[in-house]
Amino acid sequence: MRQPFSRLLIAIAVMVVTLAGWAGQAAAFEVISVPEGINALNVAAGVDILDGDDGHVQLSTAPGADGIIRRIEVVAVDSEGDPNFAAFALRNEGDAQIERLLVAPFFRLPGSGVFLPDLGGARITALTPSQGLRPKRVPDREADVYEIVLDPGATVTLVAELAGEDLPELYLWEPDAYRTYINSFTLFRGTVLGISSLAAVFLTIMFVVKGRGVFPATAALAWAVLAYLLVDFGILGQLLGTGNQAIQTWRAAAEAGLAITLFAFLFIYLNLHRWHIRFTHLALGLSAIFLALLGYSFIDPVIAAGIARTSLALIGLLGLFLIALLSIRGYDRAILLVPTWVIYLAWLAYAWMVVTGQVSNDIAQSAVSGGLVLIVMLLGFTAIQHAFSDGQVSIGALSEVERRALALTGSGDFVFDWNIDRDRVNVSDELATRLGERKGALRGAIKRWLDRIHPDDRDRFRTALDTLVELKRGKVNSDIRVAGFDGNYRTFKMRVKPVLGSDSQVIRIVGTLQDVTDERAACERLLHDAVHDSLTGLPNRQLFLDRLERALMRSREFDEVKPAVFLIDIDKFTDIDERIGHMAADSVVLGVSRRLSRLLRPLDTLARIGGDQFAVILLSEQSASQIADVAEQLRKALRTPFNFGDRNLSLTASIGITIYDNRPVSAEDVLRDAELAMHYAKRHGGDRIEAFRAATRSIAIYAQAMEDDLEQALDNGDLQLLYQPIVDIHTEAVVGAEALMRWNHPERGAVSPNAFIPLAERTGQIEKLGRLAFEQAAAQTQTWVNELDLGERFFVSVNLSAGQMTSESLLGDIRALMREYRGVANHMKLEVTESQLMSNPEHAVYMLKAFKDLGLGLALDDFGTGYSSLAYLHRFPFDTLKLPATFVQIHDDAGMSHTQVPIISSVVALARDLDIALIAEGVESMEEAERLKSLNCRYAQGYVYGAAMPAEELRRKLNGKG
Repeated sequence: MRQPFSRLLIAIAVMVVTLAGWAGQAAAFEVISVPEGINALNVAAGVDILDGDDGHVQLSTAPGADGIIRRIEVVAVDSEGDPNFAAFALRNEGDAQIERLLVAPFFRLPGSGVFLPDLGGARITALTPSQGLRPKRVPDREADVYEIVLDPGATVTLVAELAGEDLPELYLWEPDAYRTYINSFTLFRGTVLGISSLAAVFLTIMFVVKGRGVFPATAALAWAVLAYLLVDFGILGQLLGTGNQAIQTWRAAAEAGLAITLFAFLFIYLNLHRWHIRFTHLALGLSAIFLALLGYSFIDPVIAAGIARTSLALIGLLGLFLIALLSIRGYDRAILLVPTWVIYLAWLAYAWMVVTGQVSNDIAQSAVSGGLVLIVMLLGFTAIQHAFSDGQVSIGALSEVERRALALTGSGDFVFDWNIDRDRVNVSDELATRLGERKGALRGAIKRWLDRIHPDDRDRFRTALDTLVELKRGKVNSDIRVAGFDGNYRTFKMRVKPVLGSDSQVIRIVGTLQDVTDERAACERLLHDAVHDSLTGLPNRQLFLDRLERALMRSREFDEVKPAVFLIDIDKFTDIDERIGHMAADSVVLGVSRRLSRLLRPLDTLARIGGDQFAVILLSEQSASQIADVAEQLRKALRTPFNFGDRNLSLTASIGITIYDNRPVSAEDVLRDAELAMHYAKRHGGDRIEAFRAATRSIAIYAQAMEDDLEQALDNGDLQLLYQPIVDIHTEAVVGAEALMRWNHPERGAVSPNAFIPLAERTGQIEKLGRLAFEQAAAQTQTWVNELDLGERFFVSVNLSAGQMTSESLLGDIRALMREYRGVANHMKLEVTESQLMSNPEHAVYMLKAFKDLGLGLALDDFGTGYSSLAYLHRFPFDTLKLPATFVQIHDDAGMSHTQVPIISSVVALARDLDIALIAEGVESMEEAERLKSLNCRYAQGYVYGAAMPAEELRRKLNGKG
């Protein structure tokens, strides 16, 4: 009886001790909440360092949402080692999954210490979570980085096997923010390295050229700074192939090199060996110690680095004493070094605050490196300044007159001297050369000068000189235009003042002429470009409104001519742009501007106020019939075909007209009335002229109503996707579908995508519309893939609009949706057109590669209708081409039937050779399908295989029941 009772007591005691240990271990954890909107979070304060127990550690996790504390054991990667471990707990209190990067920098200068500094190294060998997926190590040259994922509401305890004794720095970064943070220092580091290397090379060359002892000392310091930067910026580790976690010896050697070369520079520059032989002995002894320190860096880098950092401070204090002492004695070298040494002492103070942890922001380490480069450049300039002031370059003593003459020569200005008593003008011979005249041709009486000056400037020039003569004081500073030998005028800034004689009368007008022709021309060009269209040279919107405002004011206040305003918009110009390309479209716009200009009179104003919109202020005609005739002439002028090589291009335009009626309205209001009339003309088919009337405002009201309805439809989910099947022509099996957004308005019925998609782009709702379309398509694809046996090659394609491609949030939205609908990426394709790519090719490359990395397919829509550059097929990662219906549907009346079949055949062969899928669009008859089949085109879509249909109908078709 006693024995079982004693065993029970022992068991209870063991449980109490165990529970106490667990509670203590659990209580030690401070759970760190990971907020969603924070880019970076310092989690070092929440880390517990645990001693290993023969290569493993046991601990209790932080309590989860259910309050349960679990016991885990983590075993070291190396079974024979006994490393320390770091434990911490993270919690995701949000309702969305969070991805973060856990970053443990190899080296951080802030807080690294002075005497026994932390020189960096590998920090984390392995990272083990208490639950979920094991964090994935992310390659990084400056830190141990692990990618972790926190599920919504989860609390995860992470145990890190340490490569060293402790973990001084640990951060939690948002992935994109971390990459931006790393990249933000790239330009700075490249600039600093470039300046440092140039300084080192330049000072080395100066030593070769001059042979002065101060230059090799300065060059050695510059090379030491460059070596330190290569270590600090993580470049040396890559060059050596050891990685930046194993360059502690090189870091210590670089810091020792800074101390050695700085001491050498100070000794050589101040010529201390000339002051006393003991200084030479002391310098030799210290040099031997420093060289030994350099070698000791490869034995015990921590102690060597501590000695080097202390030495830099001691050298600063020693230099301060020596420079102050020698400056008091008037030693010029020491005086020249004072400003730079003050900056060095300030750098020492800042570096001390950084290494002791008093300053620990992100730019502290970069500021120390940049300060080093600044100091070595200042020391180099000081050395050069002293070398040249020692008699290397000398121009001797100058009188004030000589100094002014040299200054005038150096400025490049021309001398102007008018001797009033003799009425003779003398100018620099260089001025005659500038104007294309022979030397001496500009000398003579002042009247000859007046004849050369621009007629608009003569009175001002004569008045200015007469005023100086009359007042006997003052100065003139103004621009004049002087004619050259070829008759062209050059602009000069004239700065002259009077010179008085012994009788206090003006005897001369003396000054300079500065050629400012190029500056004034550039200024005029800037002013012109600010208010004119760069392509056509016509006034832009701002200048048009300014002229219209002035015309309205004259009409109201002085009862002058009432202006009529035309707004001309080229019909379907976007389609023309996509068909012939941007450069050809620009040529069309230029041709349109020239045709319209020829029909207007000097009183009228033609302006380009938009991509394909022109506006006219008509002042030359007053009667309504004459105004209508001018508008009709403009419309007919645009209908005349434009010739492009072997083809003609016909244009039409919608023209809105409004005639000012002296109401107190602004120019913007008048232009808006003309715009409403233009939209009314477009609504009725285009290629027509409409005058503004009160009823036209209903268009604006209708457009606003459509915007409101679209926003409401997006919020209520009234827009739905239909799916048009894509089939294998040879087997007639459905291999995919194109998702097409449709809007069935409760009052207006079916609204064309050509109407609501541009409306969404114009009102900024295209991002929401695109996300809705992709989300519906992804959800439906996931349903089909899970419920039907469709195979790996089945896909659903979604169109991207031009507005979406330029959206900053598109990539983030698709990434989020791919995380939500896992497993559907390889069944989804994104369709883009050639014109969308060319609006910003570099951005398009980045976006498409990012989509490809997510596993999405990419299709080039309407191939052959735009720029048709074969460069797209290797520059952009497309896996599918879509042949437009214009090539598939062959009609004799199109004038192209004899060329379409060879084109289709060529595109099919091109796609086959490049291993790119080809889908023919718009197949409407079996004849077209058989033709494509005979040309070995494999995939097609069109009404012959089925129109766009609801998801359930396509499901039956996929299931073989439709």
